[in-house]
Amino acid sequence: MKLGIVGLPNVGKSTLFNAITNAGAMSANYPFCTIDPNVGVVAVPDKRLDALAEMYHPEKYTPAVIEFVDIAGLVKGASKGEGLGNKFLSHIRETDAIIHLVRCFEDSNIIHVDGSVNPKRDIETINLELIFSDLEIIEHRITSVEKAMKGDKTLAPKLDVLNRIKASLENGVSARAVELTDDERALVSDTALLSMKPIIYVANISEDQIGSFESSKTYGELKEIADSEGAELLTICAGIEAELAELDGEEKAAFLSDLGIKESGLDSLIRASYTLLGYISFLTAGPKEVRAWTIVKGTKAPQAAGKIHSDMERGFIRAEVISFDDLMACGSMAAAKEKGLIRSEGKDYVFKDGDIVVIRFNV
Repeated sequence: MKLGIVGLPNVGKSTLFNAITNAGAMSANYPFCTIDPNVGVVAVPDKRLDALAEMYHPEKYTPAVIEFVDIAGLVKGASKGEGLGNKFLSHIRETDAIIHLVRCFEDSNIIHVDGSVNPKRDIETINLELIFSDLEIIEHRITSVEKAMKGDKTLAPKLDVLNRIKASLENGVSARAVELTDDERALVSDTALLSMKPIIYVANISEDQIGSFESSKTYGELKEIADSEGAELLTICAGIEAELAELDGEEKAAFLSDLGIKESGLDSLIRASYTLLGYISFLTAGPKEVRAWTIVKGTKAPQAAGKIHSDMERGFIRAEVISFDDLMACGSMAAAKEKGLIRSEGKDYVFKDGDIVVIRFNV
């Protein structure tokens, strides 16, 4: 999973990136401090994997991971090359989803590229640049499909979907807001549209705004934008995330408790990202390794096995499966086996989140 952090300059992207990856990306109070994208790989927190490690004391502990990409600040005119915009837009194309960080805090010491803090306007600025870039792409695509239709009339449904998306973009509405069936979405899957990528809007607030921001007019405006696109809205204080990154487990828990926060921004972001992209994790466990594997929800057993090794998919025989909760209730795999809780599943079985599996296959 690769998530691109985007937003205007000086909204806190690099601060958030540093906090969630401890990668030490440059963070400074001037536009275009970040030019080449910084990439950080983050382990996905999973208490189930921790519990399995306690049970097996494995030689190796391998969590699922997410790549976060800190993409340089976009500005008005980016789609026309302003502020090295075309280069930055190309970095967004390589991500699976967008984290759109929006500055919602006032601080006279941090310059705002447009001179004032206005989250709704800032979102519109970024979204319009993505839309302008998409319009150029989709117009070329429509021309190409129209030419191809002279010899292939079966392309008519594709052309129809492209024209509907174009009409939306021309009205200043992101492609992700266009209602499409799965089949229609598949027809345009080869058209890399930035505004069609799944998105999470993240309101970057100050510590003083914690506990009150969700009842503000600004939050209501941002929620309306997110809801109109079927997107999610999270609230994060990048400054606090930076402090949390310096603490160990117990100190971190105490700090969050003092602030009245249930979980860190990173945990919220990861959970929201999995939901947004329809991902789940299945687990493998033993003395050699406990490991989490990320798959798309609805993946059948052979294809899930192929995530471990292609030989397992080709020679798949069956999957021996137990749910994490059942294993924990029994205390050991041997006890679970005695109770008949380990199931033998065939090729049509759809893996569920938290399944602990052993794959049987022919080499």
